[in-house]
Amino acid sequence: MLGDGNKEIKMSADACLAEFLREISQAEVVDFGPMVKILVEQCQSKEKSNRLTAISWLEKFIGLGGVKLISFYSEIVESIMFCISDSEVDIRQVTKVANAAHMNLVKTTTLPFDLKPLINILTLELLSEYVGTRVASLQWIDMLHEKDPSEINKSIGDLLPALLKAISDPADEVVLMDLQVLARISLDQLQFQRILNAIVHLFMEERSLLETRGALVIRKLSALLNPRDIFTSLANILIDKPNLEFVSLMVQTLNLIILTAPELASLRRSLKDISNPSASTADREMFICLFKCWCHNSVATFSLCLLSQTYDLSAALIQKLADVNISVGYLMQIDKLIQLLESPVFIHLRLQLLEINSRKQTALLQSLYGLLMLLPQSQAYNTLSDRLATVSTLHVHLGNMQMKKESSASQVGENFSKFLKFDELLAHFESVQEKHSAFRMSLIQQKSLISLAKQGNP
Repeated sequence: MLGDGNKEIKMSADACLAEFLREISQAEVVDFGPMVKILVEQCQSKEKSNRLTAISWLEKFIGLGGVKLISFYSEIVESIMFCISDSEVDIRQVTKVANAAHMNLVKTTTLPFDLKPLINILTLELLSEYVGTRVASLQWIDMLHEKDPSEINKSIGDLLPALLKAISDPADEVVLMDLQVLARISLDQLQFQRILNAIVHLFMEERSLLETRGALVIRKLSALLNPRDIFTSLANILIDKPNLEFVSLMVQTLNLIILTAPELASLRRSLKDISNPSASTADREMFICLFKCWCHNSVATFSLCLLSQTYDLSAALIQKLADVNISVGYLMQIDKLIQLLESPVFIHLRLQLLEINSRKQTALLQSLYGLLMLLPQSQAYNTLSDRLATVSTLHVHLGNMQMKKESSASQVGENFSKFLKFDELLAHFESVQEKHSAFRMSLIQQKSLISLAKQGNP
C-alpha cells in the first residue's frame, strides 16, 4: 500500500505503520525475527517509500532489540549496504544513522556469534559500484578486526585479495580506508609480512599502480605503522627479486618518500646520526639494510649517503657512478636530487658546507663536486654550481682539504669503517650494479632475438 498510486491510500498506510511502530516501542515482549525478515526484503524494494520505511524501522529495531537481533546481524548489514548509497538523500541519511547504530551494537556485543556471514557479505560489498558502499564495508571490516582480530585472520585468504584490489580503486577515500584496514591487519607480524609481500607483488604486476598510487600506499602505511619496520621489511623483500628493473623503480619510489614525506621524519632523524660513534646498533643495521637494497638504484644510494651524512661513502660512490649506464632517466633522477638538496630536508648538509674545520666537509665537498662533474650543462648543473660557489672558490676548498687531510680524513674513515664496514658496502654496490649491467645486456639480446625471429631468421 505504501507504493500505491492513490495518495490517500499511501498516507493511510504510512499512518497505520507509524502507529504499529509506536505500539512495538511500548511493548514489553516483541518477536523481532519475522518482522526483520520482512524489512530486509523491503529495503530492496523499487518503491522509495518502502525502502525509506523499511530502513527507518530497522534503525528503530536496532535500538529497541539490541542483542535480541544477534541472529540477524548479517541480514541487517546487507540491507544497510544496499541502502547506504541510495539515490534518495533522505534514505541515505536514515541509513547512515542505522549503520552507525548497528556498528556500535555489533562492536559492543559480548555474546558469542558467528562473524563469518558478516565477513562474507562485506567482502562481496567491496565490489559494489558505489563508493559509499565500499567505504562503509571497509569501515565494518576495520571495526570487526578491532573487535576480534583472530577471527578475521581466519578469513584472510578470502579477504586479502579483495583488500588488495581496493588499492586500485579510483576513489581516494576508498583507498585510504582500505589502507587503514590493511594496517590494522598488519599489527600481527605474520600478516604484516604477508601483506607487504602481496603489495610488492601487486606493484610488480601493475607498474602503473606503483607510479600513481605507490607513494600514497607507503606513506599511509608509514603513518599508521612503524615506518622503520615497513622500510626495512620492504628492503629485505626487494633485495633478491629477479626483476631488476622493477626493483630499481621501487627503490627510486621508496627513496623519494624517505626524502620528502612528513610521515618519515622520525626515520630521517635516525638516519642523519648514523655516522656518529654514538649511533645505536639498530640505526646502523637499518642503514646497512637500506643501503644494500638501495644499491639497485645508484642515485638513490648516493642520496641515502647524503641524508645519513656518511660522506666518505658518498665520495667513494661518486667515482663508481661514472661507470653506471647514463640514461635520460638517470640524469632526471640526479636533477631531482639536486632540487631536493635545496629543500629543508638537506638544510643540515648546506650548513655543513660552511664548517671549514669540520671533519665531514672534505668528503662532502668531494661528493657534491663529483656530482657536479657528472652533470651536463643544464639548469640542475647551474643550481648546484651556484650553491657551491656561495661557499667559496674551488681553490680555497682544495687548500682546506689538503690541510685537513692527515688530521681528520683518516680518523673519519676509520670510524666509518669500524661501524659500517665501508669496503663491504662498496663491494656490494659494485656487485649489484654489475647485475644491472648484465640485466640490461640480456634485455638488449632478447630484443635482438625477437627481431630476428620476426624476420624469419633461425
